[in-house]
Amino acid sequence: MKKTYVLDTNVFLTNSNSIFEYGNHDIVVPFKVLDEIDNHKKRQDGVGLNARSTIRILDSFRGRGNLFKGVRIAKGKGVLSVRGYDAEDLPQSCDLQSADNEIITTAITERKKSPKRKVILVTRDINMRVKCDALAILTEDYVTNKVVTDLVQLYTGFKKHLVDDQLIDQIYSGEKISFEKNDGRFFTNQFIMLVSNANEKKTALVRFKNYDMPLTKVSEFKDDVWGMRPRNKEQMFALDALLDPNIPIVTLIGKAGCGKTLLAIASGLEQVLETGQHKKLVISRPIQPLGKDIGYLPGTMEEKMRPWLMPIQDNIDFLLSGKKDHMTHLFEDGTIQVEALTYIRGRTMSNAFIIIDEAQNLTTHELKTIITRVGENTKIVLTGDIEQIDSVYLDSTSNGLSYAVEKFKTHQLAAHITLVKGERSKVATLASKVL
Repeated sequence: MKKTYVLDTNVFLTNSNSIFEYGNHDIVVPFKVLDEIDNHKKRQDGVGLNARSTIRILDSFRGRGNLFKGVRIAKGKGVLSVRGYDAEDLPQSCDLQSADNEIITTAITERKKSPKRKVILVTRDINMRVKCDALAILTEDYVTNKVVTDLVQLYTGFKKHLVDDQLIDQIYSGEKISFEKNDGRFFTNQFIMLVSNANEKKTALVRFKNYDMPLTKVSEFKDDVWGMRPRNKEQMFALDALLDPNIPIVTLIGKAGCGKTLLAIASGLEQVLETGQHKKLVISRPIQPLGKDIGYLPGTMEEKMRPWLMPIQDNIDFLLSGKKDHMTHLFEDGTIQVEALTYIRGRTMSNAFIIIDEAQNLTTHELKTIITRVGENTKIVLTGDIEQIDSVYLDSTSNGLSYAVEKFKTHQLAAHITLVKGERSKVATLASKVL
């Protein structure tokens, strides 16, 4: 049965090409949506980009006919219409000046015009879906850009695996052990805790590369990495990936206090100042709203970025404690740099160790823009907490960091680990659990 989809503003601000995703079904764009899109077109971020792109796409259809009457989207596609109606069918208690209610009215009117056809309002606004349910209007969330439907499905980069007791002895003796495909499904650079089926306390930590290569035993890190030693197995996994020159893309997810940012910075300092694998350490994080001009504040870009980078600064101070003069010198000669993501487009970042903190606030488009700036001999580390997202247009399953985790899990150039244990303090750990 043919359907009519009424698209909310947030659908277009998430994906400007959304009208092409509904097959042979008809699309209605409420007039109010155009007003809301216009309000976002000057933003210098992914939302603004989608707003401008949507306007251009809708404008391209004007030459094909009358948008109120409807224009064929493409061969084999449905009809696109732009319409607006008075909010006369809403309950008297509703605010008739509300943009959401005007959009809901469009869905109600379309349903009255075509009572035998399913009319579905597509919106990412949960409250709007609740309103529609109370008015018996069918709704859907826009989920095309979600890599998983539920957070528990997100790749963690780690798994437990039962093996024969003898195999663990072989790992510790240095023998080359490989998995076969019938041993289970594993992803490239996935970390595994091998557990003896005879004694669950007998374990070995390894990294899987592929079925043709032997398992790699994870380092126990008896030597410090800039004063840092891993406190749990997840931190060991993270350091193993961070220090491996053959893995240029590392993603770290974890709650506040799990050590993800500290481990990334310590690894960066190690590879820039000690081993010389990279020439500079570049650190940045999204500014909310991402991409917006950081203003007419006096001072250098570093001074303007300082309020946003204080958490980064705290970690650097910790690692370089007692070496304040040395730290100042590292900033002055460009060995450690802070960058605004606003101006990264068009650049090529070569011979660098790059850390993007709070990457969960990036859209998939913004993430692609950043990673495609990576040049030769550069390692990029994305860190963040996907349960702490500041953007209203993103959630735990549709943000850029989650997207990268899922898309890169089959590629040998990338590794991921989800850190689960808080190590900042007993107080911080308790707060993350009970509050």
